[in-house]
Amino acid sequence: MRPSDLIQALAVVVIWGFNFVVIKVAVTEIPPLALTALRFAFVALLVAPFFRPTRAQFSSIAVLAAVLGFGHFGMLFIGLRGADAATTALMIQLGIPFSVILSTLLFADSLGRVRILGMALAFSGAALLAGEPKGGTPLALLALLVSAFCWAWANALIKRHSEIHPLTIIGWMSLLAIPILTGASWLFESGQLAAIQSARWATWAALGYIVIGSSIVAYYLWYRLIARLSINQVVPFSLLAPLIGVAAGILILDEAFTLYKAIGGTLTIAGVSLIELRQARRRKQALTSDS
Repeated sequence: MRPSDLIQALAVVVIWGFNFVVIKVAVTEIPPLALTALRFAFVALLVAPFFRPTRAQFSSIAVLAAVLGFGHFGMLFIGLRGADAATTALMIQLGIPFSVILSTLLFADSLGRVRILGMALAFSGAALLAGEPKGGTPLALLALLVSAFCWAWANALIKRHSEIHPLTIIGWMSLLAIPILTGASWLFESGQLAAIQSARWATWAALGYIVIGSSIVAYYLWYRLIARLSINQVVPFSLLAPLIGVAAGILILDEAFTLYKAIGGTLTIAGVSLIELRQARRRKQALTSDS
């Protein structure tokens, strides 16, 4: 990995780490699905007119709109409405063991003892986090599980379609996700327009960070790194985001650092790290055997 790639990867995880706090600020005023739709409306407006997909690429981006736009981001925003930022930053790391499960189901990939142990640790840690009395509501925690799974699914889809420009994915995934999220907000939420009209400047500043920093800059860099480098070079950096998210939640939002978070977070990160180290070794062995 070149120094420029390292800087980009670190920039992404710092942006994402603080993003948990920023979203938490915004969803306290605007309902989560409405906020997600608003986020994608701004992203689509800024990006979609300048990066257009081919006819053949359109269906793949439409699938991403459902999986990534609604499944990951929509559920993440719902989760943050009912859970604290630190818990969310740790729970969302279950996307990595979910990636292993998807690989096993879709590609008959063998698990192995190390990855099974990693999954056991990660899900045990998540169970402890879910058991924290004030960590989050059951609905919020369920939404975070769905969000983590959809993140894993979306990464597999993006890797499969690495020929599509990252900003094309970002812009048109956002555009196609708007009707899905707007319809879901209309069905399940209320008071959206009043909340948007009465939102404070801090909420609009948070939305600006989400749109420019997280949605455009961070994801553009991330998709470009995934398309150009091997996954084992890129994905391990995502382990830094929860650490930054936990620290930001405690220092900025004054969230409590409880024993549940300490033990559950340690188990989750340890399990995810085991999975990533094992997968990196397997990929290296595969490359060596191919050469």
